[in-house]
Amino acid sequence: MSFLDWFSGLTGQMSADMAIDLGTANTLVAITGEGIVINEPSVVAIEKSTQRVLAVGHEAKNMINHTPDAFSAEHPLKDGVIADYDVTEAMISAFINKAAERKYPWQPKPRIVVCIPCGATSVEKRAVFEATIQAGARQAYLIEEPMAAAMGADLPVTEPTGSMVVDIGGGTTEVAVISLGGIVTSSSLRLAGNRMDETIAMHLRDLLGIKIGERTAEVIKIKIGSILPFEDGRERDMIISGQDVLTEQPKEVTIQSEDVRQALQAPCEEMVVHIKETFKKTNPDLASDIIQNGILLTGGGGLLSGLDRYLTDKLTPRQFAERYGLPEGARDAHGAQTDAHALEIGAEQLLCRLISKTETEHPPIGCSLSFCSSSPS
Repeated sequence: MSFLDWFSGLTGQMSADMAIDLGTANTLVAITGEGIVINEPSVVAIEKSTQRVLAVGHEAKNMINHTPDAFSAEHPLKDGVIADYDVTEAMISAFINKAAERKYPWQPKPRIVVCIPCGATSVEKRAVFEATIQAGARQAYLIEEPMAAAMGADLPVTEPTGSMVVDIGGGTTEVAVISLGGIVTSSSLRLAGNRMDETIAMHLRDLLGIKIGERTAEVIKIKIGSILPFEDGRERDMIISGQDVLTEQPKEVTIQSEDVRQALQAPCEEMVVHIKETFKKTNPDLASDIIQNGILLTGGGGLLSGLDRYLTDKLTPRQFAERYGLPEGARDAHGAQTDAHALEIGAEQLLCRLISKTETEHPPIGCSLSFCSSSPS
């Protein structure tokens, strides 16, 4: 073993390698052996005149629509990709320092795995890579979100069998078919949790004549939102405050879960169409595997009440069995299975397994080979 190899191994043990799920709505950071250490909104508050970062995460989100003209609180990522490079770099740097602050000047920088949308272009991937390096990473690895979710949920990604992942985030819905350690077919729809919030706000404005902000719409979705009637048979209601559409004065109304359900029909139907379009690009053998194994539903948007049952109803195996000429026995398979908490429950396993794989000679399965060092060609 050369001195450089020995020194690299020594400094590698001193660094807190981490993985980042860089989402439109929320960012998660996990450290090897510690699990998830940060789960905060992807929001940054800045001073407009100097572009100085004032706050990130929860503190910055609380400032949305509450800042004076001299400041702004914004999402630096849009539809899963970087919209403001400098602000994104500052946000990543703040999260890295918050997760594992460097106590000594000689302490090495961490190696970082970053999740990206499967529909990201080479330019968008380069932007994420460069922002991660500039934010303080020694090395950066990129991995597509559906592949990361599949690994975290312990799907057989390296085996010759088809697995489908539907990852509903804040800005994008990622659909991917995975087999033999790679993504066979994938598609990305720029419609997800944020669009649901927008449709809820628009529906309540038209129905009840009240204007609400994005934070209120998100709270409504989480507390009483559902795409199907609740399993306990009881509907929910909620008192909300906003602004009257006509008088522009403060207004308080009581909304019903049925009203929210009506608003969510259109975006959920569009997601179903998108999933079916992905199936059209899937070969019959992989389709047969998916019918037998089901679909993994993950991401924050997957937590919407009743969404797993809704997809099961809409993506019936009978449709696919008839399309691909499968035997009658295949039609008894379930249409969709859900692990809606995969982002929370499986994230430690998901992210930390990726980091542990960087200890080997090659980047982790599914990682981009083009961006695997601090000085890519």
